[in-house]
Amino acid sequence: MKKILVVDDEFDILTTWRLVLEMEGYEVTTASNGRVALEAANMNAPDLVITDWMMPHKDGVELIRDLAASESLRKVPVILMSAAANAPELEHPSARFRRKPFSIDDLIALVNHLIGPA
Repeated sequence: MKKILVVDDEFDILTTWRLVLEMEGYEVTTASNGRVALEAANMNAPDLVITDWMMPHKDGVELIRDLAASESLRKVPVILMSAAANAPELEHPSARFRRKPFSIDDLIALVNHLIGPA
C-alpha cells in the first residue's frame, strides 16, 4: 500500500484529506506542522508528502527544503498547497504547488499522476 504524509495545522483540512485519501486506498499519516512531519518522514518514509505552506514551528517551504536535503527523502514527491497569491520558489526536484481551495478530484488526479493508484 502506498503511503502519504499529509501536513496541515488546520484540523478540518487534515481530517478531510486523510479520509479522502484513505477511501482511495492509500495509507495516510498526518502531522500538524513541518517539524513533526520531518520526524515522521524520517521514521517511516512516505511515497508522497502533501503539505500546507503556512504553519507554526516549520512551514511547508522549510519542510520541502529539508526533504530535498535528505539522502533518503529527496526523491519523495511533494505537493505544497496554499491560499497565497504567489507560488514560492521550491528547492525540490519533485515539488508541485497548488493554490487553495483545491478540489478533491484535482487532488486525487495529482496524487495518481505523481505516485499512481493505491
